[in-house]
Amino acid sequence: QVQLVESGGGLVQPGGSLKLSCAASGIDLDIYTMGWYRQAPGKQRDLVADITSAGTPNYADDVKGRFTISRDNAKNTVALQMNSLIPEDTAEYYCNARKFYVGNPERGSWGPGTQVTVSS
Repeated sequence: QVQLVESGGGLVQPGGSLKLSCAASGIDLDIYTMGWYRQAPGKQRDLVADITSAGTPNYADDVKGRFTISRDNAKNTVALQMNSLIPEDTAEYYCNARKFYVGNPERGSWGPGTQVTVSS
């Protein structure tokens, strides 16, 4: 059974940084595409970044140059380094795992989420 647990969320001032981590268990991370998604109140859940099993990252346009996704298959973890945070980044952030041949993240597994609030 796949289990994903996010950590690292919190309150940060605009321009600050946070690093989110996702610990995965019950899966062989080598064959999974891992992703971070976020959902702000009243909005749909959207892709922030994902990274293929081969290590190729993909970013939403509004986080390019500010966020970096990385993975450590040996430790079964995925991280999201977030720099130059802005209030619009405020959301619940979710980790997702889907097998490499699955295109739709809704067919994967989700963590419970971690809240990120950017405010002065």
